[in-house]
Amino acid sequence: MTSMEQVKTVGVYGLGRFGVFWAQELARHGFDVIAWSRSSKAVPEGVRLASESEVLTASALFYCVSISSFEEVVARTASRIGEHTVVMDTCSVKLHPAEVMGRLLPPQIECIATHPMFGPDSGKHGVVGLPMIISAVHCKEETLLWWQREFSRWGLKVLAMSCEQHDREAAWSQGITHFIGRTLAELSARPTELATTGYKTLLTVMEQTCNDPIQLFYDLQRYNPYAKQMRMGLKGAIEVVMEQLRKQEEHH
Repeated sequence: MTSMEQVKTVGVYGLGRFGVFWAQELARHGFDVIAWSRSSKAVPEGVRLASESEVLTASALFYCVSISSFEEVVARTASRIGEHTVVMDTCSVKLHPAEVMGRLLPPQIECIATHPMFGPDSGKHGVVGLPMIISAVHCKEETLLWWQREFSRWGLKVLAMSCEQHDREAAWSQGITHFIGRTLAELSARPTELATTGYKTLLTVMEQTCNDPIQLFYDLQRYNPYAKQMRMGLKGAIEVVMEQLRKQEEHH
């Protein structure tokens, strides 16, 4: 795949909150986008609803489904994917979907693991400068380079890295952000007239993470093999700070 002409249509499988956003972005950047969703949703501008089989045989196919349902969806659809379709996931973890695609997709199908590290909230004013992770699972080098160039053309900060490196780093960046956002929501953090800039930033973190489906939070913690280590580290750090405070109180 070396020219734009060969990518005739891009299929988006799943029109959840991220799927709608991603389909819009693809259309905005010049692709002919078709989409399928098991429940008919409002169709984004520039996107056409199509049959499941039409979406599965598009030039490129993006699965925009939850991490926990990814394996079931790929298992159910793998045999109907077009012979020349390039398959990409958009999951927020990478080792799990890469393993699933490598195991379940027919050997002639090219597949790439991607993680657009933004969504409807962080990308609402445009995606220029935002990070896009891309990792080859089973594809020709020219296919991978074509998509790297394409995402760079959008102004995205394209980062080529292994799925393992992604999950290790994401556990300590995205994983911890979602964990703290949900914890602040559990504390019922609220705006106040006394709010400092720092506190307002924390509220923004809470709002953005809680705008995402709760399933994403559970999936980030369950399917990233480094997430438990992050949580234990965070728990240990809180205990150390609490102990430091206790010692200070004893000295006074």
